[in-house]
Amino acid sequence: MKRTSAMSVGDIINEFLKQERLDTKVSEHRALSLWPEIVGPGINRYTVDRSVKNGIMTITLSSASLRNELMLSRSSLINRINEMLGSEVIKNIIFR
Repeated sequence: MKRTSAMSVGDIINEFLKQERLDTKVSEHRALSLWPEIVGPGINRYTVDRSVKNGIMTITLSSASLRNELMLSRSSLINRINEMLGSEVIKNIIFR
């Protein structure tokens, strides 16, 4: 039996996710969990629903004025999310 170099469990899981093309879905889920941290508790209080599909994050807000304000800072929010994830996962954010 031939021995190969040892891999950590984390490396094995990451390799499996890449092979099964699930790494994008995991990153999208992580982006959703980062939303409260990025916008803070004040803005998150008005977040009714959030989802990500194919790199497009959809945020439903209960305040129309807050929605307009967040639309103006959309590009900086996208940059902050992707920076925290370490890759370009979110391409656009839609506020409803």
